[in-house]
Amino acid sequence: MTNIDFRTGIPDKVDYACRLLRKAYASGARVVVLTADGRQQAQLDEALWVQQEQEFIPHVEAGSPQAAQTPIILTARDDVELPHHEVLVNLSDATPGFFARFERMIELVSTDEADAAAGRERYAFYKKRGYPLDHTPVKNA
Repeated sequence: MTNIDFRTGIPDKVDYACRLLRKAYASGARVVVLTADGRQQAQLDEALWVQQEQEFIPHVEAGSPQAAQTPIILTARDDVELPHHEVLVNLSDATPGFFARFERMIELVSTDEADAAAGRERYAFYKKRGYPLDHTPVKNA
């Protein structure tokens, strides 16, 4: 069963995701990031390139020929074929259709009221179905 961690109160989900992915990459984790849309995916892609000059975080879009060998996969769709199912980071405001395939999912919820309300709905959805949940309010994100 997928372990689900909620991180809430995040002012900038893309910036927070970059820091989270840097840590995940350093630990050897294989991560899929579900973005809200193509625009947010492009923002994350660009941010991962410019985050830290000396610290490249290998990442590709889902469906890329290099996806199976790349530790970080970016996608704005939850109906794509994915090469690994270790960690899912959800930046979207929807419940990912494929989340149950993953060992762990990290839900990032911003300070925006609509995003926070959607996060509360997702939390209730997972809780009702018996998924193990953890909640960490982010301070100084």
